[in-house]
Amino acid sequence: MKIKYTLFIPIFLLSIMLNAQAQEQNHIPMLGESAPEFTAKSTLGTITFPSDYLGKWKILFSHPADFTPVCSTEILDLAEMQDEFKKLNAQLLVLSTDGLNSHIEWVRSLEKIQSDEGSKVGINFPLVPDVGLEISRKYGMIHPNMSSTQTIRGVFIINPENEICAIFFYPSSTGRNLQEIKRTLLALQESDRYNVLTPANWHPGDDYLIESPASQEEAEKLKRKNNPDLYSKDWYLWYKKNK
Repeated sequence: MKIKYTLFIPIFLLSIMLNAQAQEQNHIPMLGESAPEFTAKSTLGTITFPSDYLGKWKILFSHPADFTPVCSTEILDLAEMQDEFKKLNAQLLVLSTDGLNSHIEWVRSLEKIQSDEGSKVGINFPLVPDVGLEISRKYGMIHPNMSSTQTIRGVFIINPENEICAIFFYPSSTGRNLQEIKRTLLALQESDRYNVLTPANWHPGDDYLIESPASQEEAEKLKRKNNPDLYSKDWYLWYKKNK
């Protein structure tokens, strides 16, 4: 019995350690955490992320494979919107689990589709290969119960301080709403710039929210200040005018 017992303990501990390591590799970086770093080749040369984009917002889009129909439409739309994101100081990056040569052929195919449709816009953001899934694991996109890469359909919005600010995940059947991703970026930038909150369905030009007063008494004090830029719908629900 002693021999079996001493053999069982190391195997049991090894199993725990391996499971813990696997869970750590599949940890999705949460809001406020630092964006995982990586260096990789891309369709625009070798990049070191996120340090190559200091001072910029970064939006990382991930894909399970090249030449997939839903992902292809997303990249075509991203190409149409890339100048809009550039004006917002945001760098677009696309990650896909296929290799670099496949990425290059995919870009060529998509740019031909653009040309056939009368668009002269090229794909001027990098596509990064992730054949070994190292980057996908760093970003927690490998679902332990999936035997394929279909779960690699994420979007990470990262601020200039390289903190994760927003995360989206989409099924492989549903195209991403790129206008909503842009709206989220704008809302995050407004919150940073003016120390405000944005209400449901906020769009640029709409009024903001501010943090709720700690109590009704604090709300009364705020009301007595008669700040013309502030108004409330109840003691806890205060708006700030967007001038």
